[in-house]
Amino acid sequence: MLESDLKHLPSTEELPCSDDTPVDNEDQNLLPNLLLFVLASIWAERMDWYFGVDMAVYHTTGGSPRVPVVPDAFLSLGVERRKGGRSRRSYAVWEEAGVVPILTLEMVSHRPGGEYDEKLAIYANLGVLYYIIYNPEFWKRDRHQPFEVYKWVAGQYQLQIGEPYWMPEVGLGIGRCQQRLGGVEQEILSWYDAQNNAYPTPDQQAEQERRQKERLAARLRELGEDPDRLL
Repeated sequence: MLESDLKHLPSTEELPCSDDTPVDNEDQNLLPNLLLFVLASIWAERMDWYFGVDMAVYHTTGGSPRVPVVPDAFLSLGVERRKGGRSRRSYAVWEEAGVVPILTLEMVSHRPGGEYDEKLAIYANLGVLYYIIYNPEFWKRDRHQPFEVYKWVAGQYQLQIGEPYWMPEVGLGIGRCQQRLGGVEQEILSWYDAQNNAYPTPDQQAEQERRQKERLAARLRELGEDPDRLL
């Protein structure tokens, strides 16, 4: 897009931050935010990425730059973690040096939201490399698999095989796993390393730290020390 055209585009200060469509199940908020929290731990030292949850993405590949697409989550690389040191209200591609999300996530709910057709076409026009659809409850209704990864290859989205699925351009894998969150066992979406090991959730990290302290305390007792005075 020409620089002269950019001057006529609205800024994120004057655009809505989302489409105000309420979620119809708690996992639509929980699971994308869990991915964000874990990613913030994995990439704590990196400042060149942004992960948005239920945030409007404004672009110029649709009918109007004022009409956004709102993924349940998206990841962009090569952008500031905090734009200008501030939190984003929304994500406008023309304010991000033309960087489009490399990954978008849609979670299918009770009301079909065009995840397999309308949204897919929008992300194709936008240039999103990976489009992930998570449909744990209604996949039979929609005649799809519960977890699908589409990659833009040779001018079209192609369904990929394998889970967890490794994304070399991102440097992470993604897939499902069973985890305990707040005392409740459930299926979640997780990031994976190149060896297909799931990165720990905040609950798992806390449990690992607790066990490490218990092992250290036991060792101190073996040495005749009182761990309550030292830890």
